[in-house]
Amino acid sequence: MEPTQALGFAGFLAQTDAVSKAILAALACMSVASWYFIATKTFALLLDRRKSADFLTAFWNAPSLAAVEKHIEERHPEEPFSHLAWHAIVSSRHHERHGAHRLNEAGTSSEFLTRAMRRVIVEDTARLESGLTVLASVGSTAPFVGLFGTVWGVYHALVNIGISGQGTLDKVAGPVGEALIMTALGLAVAIPAVLAYNGFVRSNRLTLAQLDGFAHDLFAVLTTGSHVGDPGAAVPLRPAARSIAGGAA
Repeated sequence: MEPTQALGFAGFLAQTDAVSKAILAALACMSVASWYFIATKTFALLLDRRKSADFLTAFWNAPSLAAVEKHIEERHPEEPFSHLAWHAIVSSRHHERHGAHRLNEAGTSSEFLTRAMRRVIVEDTARLESGLTVLASVGSTAPFVGLFGTVWGVYHALVNIGISGQGTLDKVAGPVGEALIMTALGLAVAIPAVLAYNGFVRSNRLTLAQLDGFAHDLFAVLTTGSHVGDPGAAVPLRPAARSIAGGAA
């Protein structure tokens, strides 16, 4: 009498061939990559939100643009709002002092400032969207990779059953059930990636909408206020503090 085959995931691993092991390795790599981006982007998102809220509060409560510039110089602009404000102030000051001597400086000061701010927003958009392609790819392909593993496992299980000539339920259910583990693993890898992707896309959309509104306000302050290069100029900014949480509500 033949010994009873070990069922479950351990038995499945013991009976898999090179193709099935390669599929398992691919799913493992997908899972590691997706969870890496989920963890790092979640941490960066929470950190940027806190820093952005602090910067917007300091910006709208600042007595002048010179005070804002000093505040940003003391703290390296890492999050989108201070990054945009820093480059906008520097661009406005550069055009006021040096004028237009190159093609990328052509036009009025307002046009030059608009191009500089648009360029910064594009850079921040690319930074916010980094890693989303990996999450989208994992979420869309992992179920099919798992399904391929199931089909491959069922095929070999049926071939072995046909060779042995034993088609009883206990001989069919075990190998086929083990092959379905691949589909379950593919779904387990894909579901967190899809949920994280949708969450990050929504968060980025809200952040970029708030950044666009801040860019319009910043443009108005820079074009209607005193020269940025004048350290004694006091440009009254909006007294009401803004926050990220308020915009997201």
